[in-house]
Parts: sequence; structure tokens; C-alpha cells
Amino acid sequence: MKVVVLIKQTPDTAELPKVSADDVRAGKVKATMVINPWDEYAAEEAIQLGDRFDFDSVAISMGSPEAVEALKHALAMGVGAAALVDNTALTGGDLFTTADALAAAIAAQGAVDLVLCGKQSVDDNGGAVYAGVAVKLGWPLVTGVTKIVDVANGRITVERLVEGGQEVLSVPLPAVVSVGKEINDPRYPSFMGIRKASKANIPATAAASLGVASGAGRTSWTNVRKPEERKSKVVMIDGASAQEKAAKLADALIAEKVI
Repeated sequence: MKVVVLIKQTPDTAELPKVSADDVRAGKVKATMVINPWDEYAAEEAIQLGDRFDFDSVAISMGSPEAVEALKHALAMGVGAAALVDNTALTGGDLFTTADALAAAIAAQGAVDLVLCGKQSVDDNGGAVYAGVAVKLGWPLVTGVTKIVDVANGRITVERLVEGGQEVLSVPLPAVVSVGKEINDPRYPSFMGIRKASKANIPATAAASLGVASGAGRTSWTNVRKPEERKSKVVMIDGASAQEKAAKLADALIAEKVI
């Protein structure tokens, strides 16, 4: 069986951005880029699934060539292989474009049984890309997973958080699963793992080669207008009694079509 882990490279939120006068004039801020912390939980779970159910694991990321550093972190942790979708030449895309490209990259891996991803990314906090991947692949999507209970007979059984409690859910494979931080404690890459990852040759595929073209974004904003300003005034309601004031207030609210 094979599990794909979706990885994103994001700014290091534990470090203050380095800003110089030249950066300010150029409108740029330098930030240390790292693996998205939420994706570390997905990578750790993929490694554990390899131990429990003999899964082969592959980390896939979409980004610039520099995003291989995030993939190398996953390899150093113990993920088996990695692949990059190079979006350098891709312009005019959106989250759905990313989902299309990642879904195509997953399909190119052959027989994939499971896709794991973090709850969200620390830069946009959208939590939408993996949903788009599931839709594009036509696979079941399970979110908020805190434990993978079992993988057997073509199904995956998980525990997930829901409002007010927790539920056990079983869905057929292949499936897309997003995990929360409750699922495990990501390991630190070992020295040998770091050395091995540093020498890894990570294949990069242009997004166009996966059938994703520039300007393929589906989200657009047209005829966006600022709402008309609403002017209001304070009206003091007088009356001889509370009942009379309440009646006048009700009449005023009805006249303004509030109630």
C-alpha cells in the first residue's frame, strides 16, 4: 500500500522576519522557510503507518525549487520518497489550481491508497487545498482525525473530533485524511536522516506537465462594490410608562422594517 503526504513550505513563525532598508524599499520581507508545522503530524503518521501496515510513503509538495528543503525535512524524519511540483512558470492560479496540480501528481504516483495532510497551513490557514484534492480525485474526505484505528479490508477506520465530542468513522480506500496535532508527536530528524536527505535527488515536475496551465484559477472577483453607507440617528423614546415606551419602540422598529 502507498500513502502520499502533502507538504507545504511556509515561513517560520517561531522566528522574526529579517528586514533591511533595501527590503523595505523593494517591498520585500525575508523570512526563514520551513516545513509547515501542521504537515509534520501528517508525515509522522505516514511513517507510523509504514511500521504498522507496511505502507510505502511519498511526500509531495507544490512550490518553487526551494520547496525541496521542506521535502528534505520529511525525508529526514523517515518518509520514504519525495516529489516536487514546480510552479515557477505558473501564474494566475489559486487554491483550486494547487489542488488540481497536487491531485495530478498523486495520480502520477500510480496506485495510491491514502493521502495524508495537515489540518491547515500557517501562512493562509485556509484548510481548503486538501478538500479540493479529494474532490478532484473523487475520494472520500475525512477531517479532524485524531487517531487512525485500523486499515483493513479496503477501509480505513479513524477517530475524529466533532463539535461536542468524538466519533469513530470508517470509509473506503482510497481516501484523503487531514490530521490534527492530537494524533501524534512528530519526531525530530536524526543526524543520519538529515545526511541521507541532504543527498536525496528529489524529482521536480513542471505544473504544466501535469496539465495545469497558467491563468487556470477558478476564483475571480468582478463588479465588487463598496456597500452604500447607511446613516443612522439616535431617537429618544418618551412615554408616561414603560408599556407606552415599549409600544412606541415597537412601532418605530416596524416602521424601519427591523421587525
